[in-house]
Amino acid sequence: MKIFHIVGARPNFMKVAPVLNALSVRENVQQTLIHTGQHYDVKMSDVFFHELGIPSPDVNLAVGSGTHAKQTAEIMIRLEPIVIERAPHIVLVYGDVNSTVATVLVCAKLGVPVGHVEAGLRSFDRTMPEEINRLVTDQLADLLFTPSEDGDENLQREGIPAEKIFRVGNVMIDSLVRLLPVAQNALTQKSKNDGLPERYALVTLHRPANVDDGVTLKGILESLLEVNRDLAVVFPAHPRTRQRIADFGLNPGQLRVLDPLPYIDFLGLQSRATVVITDSGGIQEETTYLGVPCLTVRENTERPVTVSMGTNVLVGRDREKLRAELSRVLAGKVKKGTVPPLWDGHAGERIAEIVVGQQSRARSQVGST
Repeated sequence: MKIFHIVGARPNFMKVAPVLNALSVRENVQQTLIHTGQHYDVKMSDVFFHELGIPSPDVNLAVGSGTHAKQTAEIMIRLEPIVIERAPHIVLVYGDVNSTVATVLVCAKLGVPVGHVEAGLRSFDRTMPEEINRLVTDQLADLLFTPSEDGDENLQREGIPAEKIFRVGNVMIDSLVRLLPVAQNALTQKSKNDGLPERYALVTLHRPANVDDGVTLKGILESLLEVNRDLAVVFPAHPRTRQRIADFGLNPGQLRVLDPLPYIDFLGLQSRATVVITDSGGIQEETTYLGVPCLTVRENTERPVTVSMGTNVLVGRDREKLRAELSRVLAGKVKKGTVPPLWDGHAGERIAEIVVGQQSRARSQVGST
């Protein structure tokens, strides 16, 4: 059985690792890891493979950056001949990046089955490029692996047959569970060496809606500087965000702005943060598992379970709401959350079981005809 895994950006790497590991112990399974090169910076890509124990990609398409259309098209052009030549039995895609939708378009036209890991997530905001990717991918995929009940409901409402939908839990939490002890030990050493404050707000920003407009980004930085008066702000800045700060001539002032961090370092910082301020989807999930308050600088989220069950609060770009929620955190009035069902560190194993089982049944049906 030949399985392709397609990854292209940092969030994909945390998701593919548990599935690769779970399938590696299965008999008669040959895995091929293809990196589209959507994220190509060493700090955003290579170090994650090392830390997560992922083997070097068998193929790197090296598409680099570009507009959504150019990047998606380049991935399709470079991936198609590889799929034709190597003829995988199934291709697994992860999350909602351009690599994901490009792959499902190629495979659907070639008649190659696709499994979508992290299916069914919806923000109901089509101004987000990721939402378009999610909608298209889920309509074309053959196996849809959802992390939570809302994912099942979204897919059923969109007419996806129930037999294609499998709630398996959250693969990102698999990586977190495995590496959290290592991350916490690394944080202890980092705190001694770097003088990390005892209490701090951890910040990440990268979405175009927040960083591509000078007025918006300026307002967010001003809000963070206000936060910094009462709580030290630690800000590992995405390359895109750092570039925009420079382009707009903005001054981050006393904020502790860092280069992007390896996964283990960042996970350690999350685990001990007083609060996390972010616009990232995956971080909303990780903070929910860790029980760390999360303030999301977005008007909506494709992960509503982190709000309904977890520690996440949507503050949009409302400075007053951000200030009010931070005051609650500093006063010890934090939102108490619970961990959603099946976020238990075994989602990758459940996916492996389904993928192998489905392929075995498919071969049996072919053999009996």
